Amino acid sequence: MFAMFAVWRRNFLVWRRLLGPSLVLNIGEPFLILVGLGFGVGYFIGEIGGMRYLDFVASGIIASSAMFTASYEALWSVYTRMVPQRTYEALLATPLGVADIMLGEVLWCATKCTFTGACILLVVALFGSVHGPGALLALPVVFVSGVCFASMAMVVTTRARSYDFFSYYLTLFITPMFVFCGVFYPVEVLPPAAEAVAQWLPLTHAVALLRPLVVGQPLDQPLLHFAVLLAYTAASLWVALKFARRRLLV
Repeated sequence: MFAMFAVWRRNFLVWRRLLGPSLVLNIGEPFLILVGLGFGVGYFIGEIGGMRYLDFVASGIIASSAMFTASYEALWSVYTRMVPQRTYEALLATPLGVADIMLGEVLWCATKCTFTGACILLVVALFGSVHGPGALLALPVVFVSGVCFASMAMVVTTRARSYDFFSYYLTLFITPMFVFCGVFYPVEVLPPAAEAVAQWLPLTHAVALLRPLVVGQPLDQPLLHFAVLLAYTAASLWVALKFARRRLLV
């Protein structure tokens, strides 16, 4: 089990050399969305749910950035290491097993999105949208969310035959979550059928955990939200490991 940290360390040493471009990619886009919507759209909306729209959308952006960062890393980066670079073939020639590699990758994806979340949280704090020291508890939630979204993306990666395959996952699953899971507005305003679907999606529960922590409100049903994230994680990891063994152990 501890062998997975060797995979994590390998990825960290590579990423350390690409820290600058990585920050631009993972922080730049959420920052632009935050400024454009928080100040632009927020000027016309004013308040939503008893808070400034800037505060409302800022916490949502932290959750969605965790989803995107973990998903992109588990899709493009993992596929690159698995297929074009053939890194996993070299790793499997060592005492490492398939489970060690997959768990190490998921751990790395979650670590990377936690770092990105911390940077965005700092930006949000500079905008005055962090209310109270409880916001620091958002980082463990970002980590758990990163594990969840990375595990789901790994299922797709272990089945993909090219980079183009990822477009299906992004278009049919990631983008709908970004739009409908409470990042920009409460899910309660959706039509009943759409709200029911949104309540089953993991980003809804990540947002429900992160928003109260960032804006200084009490958590509502935290055990339920964590249970949903952990259920997605467990199911996805089980499937991803099964597909990975079929693909890598020829």
